[in-house]
Amino acid sequence: MPSLSAFPITSRWPPSHPDRLQLYSLNTPNGVKVSIMLEEIGLPYEPHLVDFGKDDQKTPEFLSLNPNGKIPAIIDPDGPGGRPLGLFESGAILEYLAEKTGKLVPADPVRRWETTQWVHFQMGAVGPMFGQVGFFHKFAGKDFPDKRPRDRYVAESKRLLGVMDRRLVGREWFMDEYSIADVSMFGWVRNLIGFYGAGELVEFNTFKNVAVWLERGLARPAVQRGLEIPKRS
Repeated sequence: MPSLSAFPITSRWPPSHPDRLQLYSLNTPNGVKVSIMLEEIGLPYEPHLVDFGKDDQKTPEFLSLNPNGKIPAIIDPDGPGGRPLGLFESGAILEYLAEKTGKLVPADPVRRWETTQWVHFQMGAVGPMFGQVGFFHKFAGKDFPDKRPRDRYVAESKRLLGVMDRRLVGREWFMDEYSIADVSMFGWVRNLIGFYGAGELVEFNTFKNVAVWLERGLARPAVQRGLEIPKRS
């Protein structure tokens, strides 16, 4: 197995199991996508906590793996051709792990691309919009006297929930079968109504299909485990 010492991040977070996939993350909505995925597919991995309270994500070692300074990021010691692969961006990691293992993605090429489009929908729309609702409803933005920015993101989040709700009519999962499309969205919907406390603001109870889908997803043991990984110190 090739050494991981060529990756500077391993000097700050030394691997105890260098033969396993290395996960650098925090259990935020983006971070839990990958921990849930890894728990679902059963691929051995070693999680490392990237502590935002200590600005770990801004250190040279972390930036050497993800120059954008965001979590999650991974190193797969057994990447394509047996060569180690470092990767960032949660959507890209989900797609990589699905392709690597053949799990949580349809084998049919048409349905595979349909699955990918829903992952990109989450990356480009659900995450950014729900995150802005969190900022303007729970964090510093709540103190802004002008509520027009908040209302803009609330309206767009409601529209997106409507898109999701219509997709889930008559379906248990976004692609009928459980897939990376679902994994990509659990953390964000959960945060919107839980940690952000914005359920009433976005009228979440009116999106019945999304609510049932979320409850079904959160009941999965792998999802429950993944939501707590890495453990916060």
